[in-house]
Amino acid sequence: MAIRLGEYLKSLRKLNCFTLRQFEEFAGISNAYLSQIENNKIKSPSPNFLFKLADLYKVDYRAMFEKAGYIEESKQFTGPAFATIELGIKITKEEENKLMEYLEFLRTKKTK
Repeated sequence: MAIRLGEYLKSLRKLNCFTLRQFEEFAGISNAYLSQIENNKIKSPSPNFLFKLADLYKVDYRAMFEKAGYIEESKQFTGPAFATIELGIKITKEEENKLMEYLEFLRTKKTK
């Protein structure tokens, strides 16, 4: 099962060690709006918003467009950690999600 846009954005925000309020201050985007997207209440935010987030998080905007349903999902891996890294091995989306969870765990320990 593919990760939804809200889950994807939430994982990116947490990987960057932002709370919703910190993100609002940094990005100038309402934390309430981002919260609604992360909780999948808003499923297809504007393309301009997605471009801005992709730029802030330094990820390929196509991954966000795919998850928002603006373009068809490609067969390539587009997760935040694997968007620009050639691993030479194939992993499933479930494995990618587990790796992202583990990375988030490591970064949380690092900041304490």
